[in-house]
Order: sequence, then C-alpha cells, then structure tokens
Amino acid sequence: MRLFRVALACALLVPGVPPVSAGAWLMPDGVGFASSTTRLTWPQDNALLGWRQPEGRYDTLYFEYGLGRRLTAGADLGRSISGGGKMLAFLRLPLKDDGALRASAELGLGRIDGAQALRPGLSLGLGGAQGWLNADLLFEMRGDAGTDYKLDLTLGLRLPRKLRMILQLQTGVQQGDPPFARFAPSLVVPLHPRIQAEVGASWGLSGDASAGLLLGLWTEF
Repeated sequence: MRLFRVALACALLVPGVPPVSAGAWLMPDGVGFASSTTRLTWPQDNALLGWRQPEGRYDTLYFEYGLGRRLTAGADLGRSISGGGKMLAFLRLPLKDDGALRASAELGLGRIDGAQALRPGLSLGLGGAQGWLNADLLFEMRGDAGTDYKLDLTLGLRLPRKLRMILQLQTGVQQGDPPFARFAPSLVVPLHPRIQAEVGASWGLSGDASAGLLLGLWTEF
C-alpha cells in the first residue's frame, strides 16, 4: 500500500506525461506503438520442477496508431478472456483528454474463437512524469456464445535509467465460469531509443491456478 500511495502522489504532482500504450491515453497524431509478447504458464504446484515443459503458451500482437488528436486506431491479435484466438480491430475516442485524469472509450470489431465479436471498452487513467494508474474495462460480446468481461488495474512507475515497473491486477469473468484474478508484475527495459523489452511473471490469485512468465518487445514509430 505504501508503494501505491507513493505512485499516486507522483501522478498527481506532475500531470500530462502519459505512459506508452495505456488505454486512457490516445496516441499522438502520426505516432505508432506495437508490441509482441509471449506468455508461458505452468501449474502453480509444479512451476519450478516442471519449468522445461510449460502447460500453455499464449502469443499476442498489439498495435496502435494516432489518426489525429482525437482518434486512435489499433489491432489486437492473440488470445481472448476465454482462451480462444482473437483478431480484433478497434477505434478509441477520448472522453476527457486534458489534465492528469484521462478517460477514453473504444469499440472493437472482429472474431473471437471463430465467432463474430463486438468489444466495447472504457478506460480511466491518472498519470504524471513519475508514474500512472490505469483501469481498462472490456466486454467481449460473441452473440449466442455470451459475453466475457475483463478488468485490468495497472500501476506503473518510471524508474532511473529509463526503466519502468508495471504492477497489474488482471481480472475477468468468462461466460459460465467463476471470476478469476491474477497478479502480473513486469519490468520494461530500454534496448534502443525506440525498442524496449518487457520481462514479467504472473500468479493466479483466484479462479486461476497457474504461474506464468512473460517476455515481450515494444516499439514506437
């Protein structure tokens, strides 16, 4: 809790500097962001002994591009809340785009697990030069297959040497299943002025008995 209060205080002190690819902040006009990540998972009771044989692997590709000051377009490819494959394109519009507190809404269209899908979402963020807080709420609507829900809460801190620490609580509800929650911390390390690596882990807290390892690359252009 002390870390949370410190980050919140920093965010309130210095407004106007958004994190890379955070839902409440739109991309600047003509600026793009892309990331590719791989998440490996193991049962929590065998994560150390069985590290050579992951139980699951999830690859994702994410893209955003600023189409003017008040419109961001993007694509989200990989795995959905239910674990099925997803291919979605989306548009994001600002609801509040000035000051430390930001809000945006988005609408995604595409396919999830082979079915046509609509994905509306809402994001709220509080940011500053030293850190940010963000909440992303998404609804994956698949017609007769039902609707899945996802809420991610993210605390980010800007560290010396251009490092970034990300502490995320990932929660969701898949149609017909109990809710799940997992803790996913990561560290973002600069490799080049426009390329960064993300190394992280995850641990299921409720409704999820997995442990995970995340490796990713970010780029801005």
